[in-house]
Amino acid sequence: MIDWQKTAFLFPGQGSQQVGMGKAIAEAFSAAKAIFDEADRVFDVPFSRLLFEGPEDELNMTYNTQPALFVTSIAVLAALKSVYGEDIQPAMVAGHSLGEITSLVVAEAIRFEDGLRLVRERARLMGVAGEKSPGAMAAILGLEVETLTQICQEASEKVGRPVVVANDNCPGQIVISGDRAALEHALELCKAAGARRVLPLAVSVAAHSPLMAESAQQFRETILAATPIHPPKIPVIGNANADFLPTPEIIRHELGIQITSPVRWTETMQLMLKHGISTFLEIGSKSVLCGLLKRIDRNAVCIVIEKPEDIHQLSTIS
Repeated sequence: MIDWQKTAFLFPGQGSQQVGMGKAIAEAFSAAKAIFDEADRVFDVPFSRLLFEGPEDELNMTYNTQPALFVTSIAVLAALKSVYGEDIQPAMVAGHSLGEITSLVVAEAIRFEDGLRLVRERARLMGVAGEKSPGAMAAILGLEVETLTQICQEASEKVGRPVVVANDNCPGQIVISGDRAALEHALELCKAAGARRVLPLAVSVAAHSPLMAESAQQFRETILAATPIHPPKIPVIGNANADFLPTPEIIRHELGIQITSPVRWTETMQLMLKHGISTFLEIGSKSVLCGLLKRIDRNAVCIVIEKPEDIHQLSTIS
């Protein structure tokens, strides 16, 4: 039996996309199809076809990836609620990177259409930053945040360009991001420090690094400034501060710095656990966040809600 007062919803970020995402949900649930149809209307293109059919290289473009994940998560949740009703109300919500905007929409701090436009513009500006200042990212396995923070500082000073800790995903899995030359030097330092593996990521956008500063400023001053934001009806935990976002002012500040700030995911999960959350539902595409959670707390229950069968099987638990 799921205790909804001890349950949180999690929403994935970039890296969880895949061709076919949301297709089965849209075919099985009219409530989900309505979300994809609304995205097509807002963008004035058959956006959902890209998710359902590809091509993969186009879906993997940041400009498309971020809204694709946002729409899919909202659609899957709409399908879930169409079966079990509005009684499915989590005690808390959080999302990884762009998934934070998804969580704010679910908490009714931001309207769906406004969230969709926020995500699209966020993705566009990050892509522009990647073209102006090409960067790189890499996952480091086996080193702790404190060690990597020192390594990034040393590499930045040596090369004269920034590289920083971008994602504290879980113990032993940290992502660094920044200038390509600085990152390559940091990787050598990581190997010398005993990293189990260093895995360069197939991206040209140095997300959550100072290379995003100009785009973050444009994001703050344009679409974010014009977007209505309301107090959330469900507690939301932010990436940049790893704390609750109770007011529109705090939410606006959080979203304004998030593009250049590290994703403090380990601390976010630890805060949820500290407040009594014991069951987590990852809603959207793939199961990345459930995998990270198991590295943070082996006893936490994490359920992936991605396909129609996941929704139907939830009744055997609840």
